[in-house]
Amino acid sequence: MCGITGILGKEIKDKDRSIRQMTNAISHRGPDDDGFFIDDYLGLGMRRLSIIDLAHGKQPITSFDDRFLIFFNGEIYNYKILREELKVKGKCFKTESDTEVVLSMFEVYGLQAFQYLRGMFVIAIYDKKEHKLILARDFFGIKPLYYLKKSNNIIAFSSEIKSFLALENFLPETNDAAVFNYISFQYNPLEETFFKNIFRLPPAHFLSIDLNTGVSEKKRYWQFEFKQDNSLNESKTAKKILAVMQDSVACHMIADVPVGSFLSGGIDSSIIATLMQKIRGGRKIKTFNVGFDSLSESMEAKETSIPLGTDHHEITIGPKEYFEVLPKAILHFDEPVADPSALGLYFLAKEAAKHVKVVLSGEGSDELFGGYNIYLTPFYSQKLLWVPKKIIKIFLELPFKFFGKNYLRRVSMKLEDWYIGQKYFNGSIFDRKEIEKLWRGDRIDFLSLDSIYRQTIGLSDSTKMQYVDIHTWLIGDILAKADKMTMAHSLELRVPFLDIEVAHLARTLPDRFKWKFVGWHGTTKYLLREAFKNVLPESVRNRKKLGFPTPVKNWFTNERADVYDTILDNPYVKSHMDISYIKKLIDDHLIKKTDNSRKIYLLFVFSLWYNIFIKRQ
Repeated sequence: MCGITGILGKEIKDKDRSIRQMTNAISHRGPDDDGFFIDDYLGLGMRRLSIIDLAHGKQPITSFDDRFLIFFNGEIYNYKILREELKVKGKCFKTESDTEVVLSMFEVYGLQAFQYLRGMFVIAIYDKKEHKLILARDFFGIKPLYYLKKSNNIIAFSSEIKSFLALENFLPETNDAAVFNYISFQYNPLEETFFKNIFRLPPAHFLSIDLNTGVSEKKRYWQFEFKQDNSLNESKTAKKILAVMQDSVACHMIADVPVGSFLSGGIDSSIIATLMQKIRGGRKIKTFNVGFDSLSESMEAKETSIPLGTDHHEITIGPKEYFEVLPKAILHFDEPVADPSALGLYFLAKEAAKHVKVVLSGEGSDELFGGYNIYLTPFYSQKLLWVPKKIIKIFLELPFKFFGKNYLRRVSMKLEDWYIGQKYFNGSIFDRKEIEKLWRGDRIDFLSLDSIYRQTIGLSDSTKMQYVDIHTWLIGDILAKADKMTMAHSLELRVPFLDIEVAHLARTLPDRFKWKFVGWHGTTKYLLREAFKNVLPESVRNRKKLGFPTPVKNWFTNERADVYDTILDNPYVKSHMDISYIKKLIDDHLIKKTDNSRKIYLLFVFSLWYNIFIKRQ
């Protein structure tokens, strides 16, 4: 695991100094080693976090004929199998690393090589003969990659945006379109980042760049699709889920350094920790949990850790530590993500890094197996088909709020008109009407999800929601915070639920295997829970989805004038948003008229980001 950087073409002078400055900016991603390559066409750099083949995995690694070289960020869990297959084809190896296997796969299969890899990765392969560079990102976007464009040419790339700030003559500018969409989504769902001319490479894509001409081409090499098989047998499929998860966890434990697990009170991390402990046998694995004040999930985590006998570590965070660390976390995020729970990961990773170098976590389970409670909404809607639309309309036109009003609004709309990725548009942090009051900048359109919805024709509404989340929320929020908050502490996070073999099975599950109803009671991740019926304690296996609660509502009090001043004094906020409207949001929250904590938090995170990256304070 590491971070990689690159400078392309002749736009940036003194490649040697510049590439070293870019690489030093992400030293936290790889404190163990570095590596560089520079010629007339490009400069490449990396920082290494040594996990596999500690002694011989130094990068770059070159092919035997010296034509190709590779810089690699990630882990390939089937590299030993691929290595043996390549040996049969006559390939030889200088190291025991997965990096060299990836390079050999490219020599044999070319651009088709990426689809054979089982793991998480960002890859840079340079053809020194043709002067072409290939950049590729893993299937689900577990590892990040950004690139900087000037005059339509890519002039630099990096695992983190902050590398570009090290370049002379680079002046960061705020991308208004990203800010506008962030206000609703709570993260930036666009390919262009919060910085103008800096883009993210989407998951399952590669970039081919001709360094002779500067011409680049972006292509998708893999597409996640649901291929539901209604003929599947429930009992046999449950056994397959158990088997594929056992295999995935075993693969994700491959390392030459200590490996631990995050352990909250939920089923996903409990599955991971339980399988790890069974694989490890008598040797205790280390598990880690974090909570905020009175919202700690320590009791739930202990229901798993005590019977398993793990070496369990818990920490509890209060508002003082939270707000002190928030600017540091935003610096590591590169872009604002208004998810208060991200700070929990920051503290959790800091604690875990004292004991292990790799942790496993449960990200991706909800998206693949149907775990979010909102996925049950279409089923409840079916139960209300008997209610005349006129009656629903009358209730919606009532001038006051009441419990269930937002639910009725969703029931009365087509899915495509309200679901934007783990939220619905009229119930996101700022809804359409609120954004019209808040935004004073140029008129900008919201990101359209039409192209994503076109890929879901024929699927149920609940499965459509899964598909939308996999292609938006999972990438922009869940995996972004997982990578950035752990790598901030030189800790490698692995996600067994997002293993490609697990995904191949999960995409075949029919709706009845994901959601089950008894009367009005709905169960999420039904068959995943059944698969672990004799493995997990019943209290853990049947626990409802709780999320990761953070008590910001209680923390935004009159004593937090520094937060409100940071927002109201921010030059971008003052020039692009309605200050009087923001003041009213704050005042209404302080007198407990309305809970505006998430709105305040979103604006506060953005203001801190702007001060750090644009004002450079």
